[in-house]
Amino acid sequence: MDATPDEIETLAELRLWLDKRSLAGLAVQGLDLTGIDLSGVAVDDALFLGCRLSTEVAADLVGRGASVVPELAHAPYPTHPSTLYTPADLTAGFERGGFAGMYDTAVYEHFVEHGGPLPPIREALSQRLHDHGIDNALTDALGAWKSAPDAGPVVGVMGGHAEPRGSVAYREAAALGHALTRAGALVLTGGGPGVMEAANLGAYLPDAALPSALEELTAAPYFADHEPYTAAALAVRSRYPSAEPWAGGLSIPTWLYGHEPANLFAGQIAKYFSNAIREDTILRAARGGIVFAPGKAGTVQEVFQAATKAFYNSDGASGPMIFLDRRYWTEVLPVEALLRPLFAQAPTEPARVHLTDDVDEAVALLTGG
Repeated sequence: MDATPDEIETLAELRLWLDKRSLAGLAVQGLDLTGIDLSGVAVDDALFLGCRLSTEVAADLVGRGASVVPELAHAPYPTHPSTLYTPADLTAGFERGGFAGMYDTAVYEHFVEHGGPLPPIREALSQRLHDHGIDNALTDALGAWKSAPDAGPVVGVMGGHAEPRGSVAYREAAALGHALTRAGALVLTGGGPGVMEAANLGAYLPDAALPSALEELTAAPYFADHEPYTAAALAVRSRYPSAEPWAGGLSIPTWLYGHEPANLFAGQIAKYFSNAIREDTILRAARGGIVFAPGKAGTVQEVFQAATKAFYNSDGASGPMIFLDRRYWTEVLPVEALLRPLFAQAPTEPARVHLTDDVDEAVALLTGG
């Protein structure tokens, strides 16, 4: 059995329960149940989410005490996803149709055509159901990570989305992601380009591959050039394949910013429609601390959302808040001058605040190295 014994997400798991002749109280997610005989199986208080069922079988299950929530068929995305996305999932269709033909692009265009962040009722329900599925899949994935005997901290890396490939800041973020992974941490980003892509890239690549991959990616430096930007990332992934599901760490992007090409170097991708849920989820998951590289409005928003959580200890103890590039965070955007007096008034012990120009120092502060 898996780490979530109340949830059935594979046919192999289902068969184990069918042998016991009872699905009572369990949630069955996203399975094709066509041809599977459930007539003699107890289903009281069972929940069937997004499963493929005939109308007759669905009616029988409801009549015997189960709840059935089908897929909403109008959308190009699953309304009950049971697992996180992978880079292959998001880029499905690129080989045939380029950037315009990708799954990720099709979902974004559907999102825009159906009201963007203000969708009508049917689309709003579909999006909320999808994001609920991603919530559940992310909880399962992080639970599996944390239960591993050698699990390290989950460390967030935040920073500017517009940082071009090849820049000093991009290379520094890649070095940071690489060093954090080698120290046993799980790198978590917001899933966008720029600093976020660089951190996942560094986490993905083995030691010898990072310098050459960084140079290769500079041929398509700007994310606004969607086609070459995506093709370059796929070429690097193809050149350095990995069977490790966590290779590159975790990213949590949103279709609100779907005009930006997907960051393809995180092994696990929790993509949401709701940016508000996505932002809160990133900060809630990054309990091992956060590194803030230079960024603008979005990064500053994350700084103060994280500070609020740390001030009230609302999600449990927070790891350190590390600000990479001392001059930027003291002269350009002097957030430290606000955070230190704020944290001095905290009702509980707040996060520690550090400024540094040194990636190795940042890694040591986060991992105890």
